[in-house]
Amino acid sequence: MIHRLRLPPKALCVALLAAATLSGCYALDPEMKREVEARKAEGSPAVVPAQAPAPTKSPAPAADAAVAEVDVRRVEVVKGMTALPPPSGAPSAPAAETGEPRATIIPGLTALPPPSGAAPGTPAPDLPPPSAPAADWPVRAAATIDPAAATLAGQTVDAIATAYVSLSLEIGTHEKGYIDAYYGPQSLLDASTAAPRDQKALLVSTRQLIAKLEEIAPDLSDPIERQRRAFLAAQLRAAETRLMMMGGARFSFAEEAERLFGVRPVLRPLKSYDAALAAVDALVPGEGPLATRVEAYLDHFTIPKDKLQGVFEAAISRCRGRTVAHVALAPGDSFELQFVTGKNWSGYNYYQGGYHSIIQVNTDLPIRLSRALDLGCHEGYPGHHLLNMKLEEQMVKGRGWVEYSVYPLYSPQSLIAEGTANYGIDLAFPGQTRPDTERDVLMPLAGIEPPSDDRYWQLLDAMKALTGARLTIAQQYLDGVIDRPTAVALTEKYLLVSPARAEQSVSFTDQYRSYVINYGLGEEIVRAYIERGDPDRDEIWRRFALIIGEPTLPSDLLAR
Repeated sequence: MIHRLRLPPKALCVALLAAATLSGCYALDPEMKREVEARKAEGSPAVVPAQAPAPTKSPAPAADAAVAEVDVRRVEVVKGMTALPPPSGAPSAPAAETGEPRATIIPGLTALPPPSGAAPGTPAPDLPPPSAPAADWPVRAAATIDPAAATLAGQTVDAIATAYVSLSLEIGTHEKGYIDAYYGPQSLLDASTAAPRDQKALLVSTRQLIAKLEEIAPDLSDPIERQRRAFLAAQLRAAETRLMMMGGARFSFAEEAERLFGVRPVLRPLKSYDAALAAVDALVPGEGPLATRVEAYLDHFTIPKDKLQGVFEAAISRCRGRTVAHVALAPGDSFELQFVTGKNWSGYNYYQGGYHSIIQVNTDLPIRLSRALDLGCHEGYPGHHLLNMKLEEQMVKGRGWVEYSVYPLYSPQSLIAEGTANYGIDLAFPGQTRPDTERDVLMPLAGIEPPSDDRYWQLLDAMKALTGARLTIAQQYLDGVIDRPTAVALTEKYLLVSPARAEQSVSFTDQYRSYVINYGLGEEIVRAYIERGDPDRDEIWRRFALIIGEPTLPSDLLAR
């Protein structure tokens, strides 16, 4: 079924969108289709690659199964995106601009978990087993490839990419916050949200696009095109799952995480964190519950509200400076820092395109000094702002891949985004550089008396070993093993936070569900991949830059 949308006559997306349906992909070039079919009929040689094992899935409802009706909620749109400059280091003849106005959707970008008093870098639960090698990316001799079929397959991927963007925008009208960011053509946004299809039709279309990607896989000869196809397939599988969940389907915590984010978490029992609690207890002696003692000690390092602006600006500046020494930034990159209230997260990055972000910090609860560098790196450099900037510069502008102009929150993209953002904190401030920066620069700005010993930083390091408990608590809560009051109480005990912070943490799980795996588990996956083989610092930064600037899936990082 062709998506019936009315676009401006000059909009290229009409042809691409129509071509992306199951019956219309070859409409891009009918003559080429006939040529390919003729060659196949004559027995032209073609190598069909072995298919990678399909991910484990629960039986999916039939495509025509009833989907519960929901109220359509529009995404928030900010118009007026200016033409983007060419990427640094781009070829001398980049693709011509269409001149179309651009738009940005800002319903809420990747959310940080509420502050727990623990610095990032926490060992997460055991990593899932590595994926099988990418069997659908074989190296094939040029003589065995049908050039016409390869060209047609590449055109089909282009068409599916545009259809995927439109599909994502339509899904976003059914769920507030589903779209994190969009900075593609205004005409495609207008067409996709003017008369969005219902969830049932979107589910059918999603499965058609998945089937078409499977069909053309044998004809893609370029490894980067095969990687692009794999990315689109993974994103569409996540969209399929989210549409099913909107219609009332429910999965176990582990299966939901795997279907949405591409990784099946292996969780540790809560009792396995008792040794870490004992290590913390030794650092904060005294009477009363351990969480109460930890909170009281860390309260001495709270940033006064009237000092927040200066401290965070200085922190982000240090994060940027340590990043730019290793990764070239896009021309004119910028951000705006805002302080907000009434959120269940501690920080957000609203990427707006044009290499610009809005970074928000939630002040509902007192902000400890450790959060300044945490959020500066995670939301800014080398975290979300850098990742989105590089994807726009290298993928959208450099390669012309429109699929990277939209970011659905519930997708494998989020594990890469959150994992690299959390890992980026230790990457930018290794070893003693973080304590030195906080003691010599940030504490004086905050009016906090620097401690006479290193107990503060030792405590933060010891608490890193506890953050994996959050995933186990979320799993037990969402799977119905424990009720909400128990989840709050366990969060207080194992994350060593106040009742208010525990409530905020569980509220985040209520809204984002299995998304919580993307922080600690994502960081562990990124760390294991980047630090494999004990590389030096320059190689670590090089590997990090490749992850955030190339089409990367979680399975790519887990493959041996």
